[in-house]
Amino acid sequence: MIYARFAAAVDELKNYGGLPSPQESRLIWDDIWHLEAHNSTAIEGNTLVLREVRTLLEENRPVGGKDLKDYMEVLGYAEAARWVYSQARAANSTPPDRKSSGKLISITEIRNVHRLTMQRVWEIAPHPDAFPDEQPGAFRRHDIRPFSGGMVPPSWVDVSPQLTTWVDTVNKSGSAISMEKLAPSDIPIALAEMHFSFERIHPFIDGNGRTGRLVLNLILVRLGFPPAIIFKSSRNRYLTALDKADKGDLGPLAELLARSVIDNLNRLIVPNIAGPARLVLLKSLATPELNYEALRQAAARGRLEVSYSSDGTLRSSKLAVDAYRDSKYSRQRDEAE
Repeated sequence: MIYARFAAAVDELKNYGGLPSPQESRLIWDDIWHLEAHNSTAIEGNTLVLREVRTLLEENRPVGGKDLKDYMEVLGYAEAARWVYSQARAANSTPPDRKSSGKLISITEIRNVHRLTMQRVWEIAPHPDAFPDEQPGAFRRHDIRPFSGGMVPPSWVDVSPQLTTWVDTVNKSGSAISMEKLAPSDIPIALAEMHFSFERIHPFIDGNGRTGRLVLNLILVRLGFPPAIIFKSSRNRYLTALDKADKGDLGPLAELLARSVIDNLNRLIVPNIAGPARLVLLKSLATPELNYEALRQAAARGRLEVSYSSDGTLRSSKLAVDAYRDSKYSRQRDEAE
């Protein structure tokens, strides 16, 4: 069922012009940015709550009295995520040669993602066992002990050749997806294979989980999909899914990733493709002129037509917001006269 929903979302995305750029849907992309920076670092033990992450990223000031290391982890991850999201514009204007070749990612880009993610925190809290040549962006020169679920990363001498093979495989899969040789319902399994295989290689001495999720999101936005967010509350499911993937069952990880992509498709795409009368999340209708708080207050005063969805979120339509905007300006003109 979830694969069928994913396939339907892919079809809807293609029919309505593809992924909007961060500039076209800035508020929604910012919301995803906050959620991803919080949850992906929290999975690894970061203690900042979402409110603290938002303040740190939007106002560039730490709140909460947490360890400096925690703030640096979030800032580094957020910087890397911003770069990943910037590729969404390129996804909508990919030249034909790249579409046909399916070159989604390179080893240089993987190393850059790791460097951006880890550099800030490394400056104050480097890995205690790291060699001088294991800085952010450099492959590990240590062997990694088997994980609790049984997954065994390769010896460090095999990291470079295995990652080269991984990049080649991902680019071939990307070509199959871009050229529509892979059915939409099969894409979640392909994504799960990409992500699990990267995590098994574990190319760096530290930060592999964060880097792996960002690399997956780089692949997603270049395919024209929104990034996936693994929530902190799903941490145990996520780790269990990785262990099952190691044992040959990609289903749980594919389902987890598919649900995340569908959720962000609904955040990003539906507001941009909806007809003027279609009900969408109120937050998705916010603009620099009328921000979400202004719309929410207008709804509370009964001046903006809204409804509540089954999960309690406010919904409205572009038509209703346009009507409120027109009435607001009419009142302002009347008061001025």
